[in-house]
Amino acid sequence: MDLTQIMFDLFGPYGGAGVVLVVFLAFLIDATVFPFLPEIFIILGFSYDPTPGFAVVLLIAAIIAECMGNTILYMIVEKYGLPQKLKNVMEKYVEFLIVSDERMMLVNRIAPMIPYSGAFISVIESWTLKRALFYVVIGCILKYGLVLSMSSLFYNYFSSDVAQWMMIGLVIIILIISFVASYIRKKRTFGDAA
Repeated sequence: MDLTQIMFDLFGPYGGAGVVLVVFLAFLIDATVFPFLPEIFIILGFSYDPTPGFAVVLLIAAIIAECMGNTILYMIVEKYGLPQKLKNVMEKYVEFLIVSDERMMLVNRIAPMIPYSGAFISVIESWTLKRALFYVVIGCILKYGLVLSMSSLFYNYFSSDVAQWMMIGLVIIILIISFVASYIRKKRTFGDAA
């Protein structure tokens, strides 16, 4: 069965607007609730209309959703707080990372090491929401801009089915590299601390 058709069935009868909405929701869920593999959704969404204009619309939807998701978590933690023990663990964890300021939001696009980053933005006193969101935006532009550019390139040179499978393969490779980089960094960080 064609993955594109499955996704288009999920997008509903709303055409491009439905595609953008589903991509937006995938990114929002990923930023707020749990990892949701938004890379797959943006690639499948792009297959609906593989044009540069639609790629820009999808990229903007991804950026807005990422910023909203992080802001929602930030506001929840600001309002309701977290147990002090958990805050202490989060603060110590950030101290061990490759960078311990808001630039970690940029690094997090390559090597995902901070889940629920909106909560971290609230807990780490030296971090500001504005600066963290700036790095979220830059990270989205770099990572998803590259993914969409590669998608466009593949669609220009291959049939849509081949291009789609090549992009899914590329996303899987990116995810594997991200998880390996994250694992290696965690191992080095916490290995050095022991």
